[in-house]
Amino acid sequence: MTSRTSTFGRRRRICAVMVAMTLLPITACTGGGTTPGATAAPATSSLAGTPTPTATPTPTASYKPADASGRAQNVPVPVLPEAAKAETKEGLEAFARYWFQLLSYGYETGDISRIVEITSPGCRACERAKAVMTGWNEQGRWLVGGRVDTPSVSTTFVVAPDGNYQVAIQGSQSSISYYNAGGTLHQADPKPEDTGNLMLAIFRDGAWYVNNIQPIVG
Repeated sequence: MTSRTSTFGRRRRICAVMVAMTLLPITACTGGGTTPGATAAPATSSLAGTPTPTATPTPTASYKPADASGRAQNVPVPVLPEAAKAETKEGLEAFARYWFQLLSYGYETGDISRIVEITSPGCRACERAKAVMTGWNEQGRWLVGGRVDTPSVSTTFVVAPDGNYQVAIQGSQSSISYYNAGGTLHQADPKPEDTGNLMLAIFRDGAWYVNNIQPIVG
């Protein structure tokens, strides 16, 4: 496939790849004094009602996407859905969406630790994508854009002869701009065409694992 129209294409200069966020209780007391020749008034006291302490919620830092002034901040970490933990058709489709959410997260942060744990190093397209995500999020560099969405995810949930389940995924990625540490724009790529990708995955040790992702040709 060509580098300008595929999620997992590569550029010679830059491999722009896609596979495809106390109250203290107060007690008040009052007392009446005595007057000579008068009957002392009974002392009175009152206890102010103690309001129930209300926990003050901890402010959550706001998500800020990357722009020309700097990298993304407080990027929400994708969470593996409960459905994606099961060896079912729905579980595999939920997992595939989650994997591409991790891909987006990697473009914004350079953190690929989660996607590495669930992806084979034998997936060459994945390795190229990881090189871009880490290389352009270090030494002061950053990426703007590159968000990956999955408009369509489907599987027949039939094990292929090679032992993998196959998932067809329509990938859509936004345009990407590459910024140098000094804030200068190195390169800006237009939005690539949406692509079809085939994920090959297995269920092992109670979790899904990606063996490969490749373009759907034709």
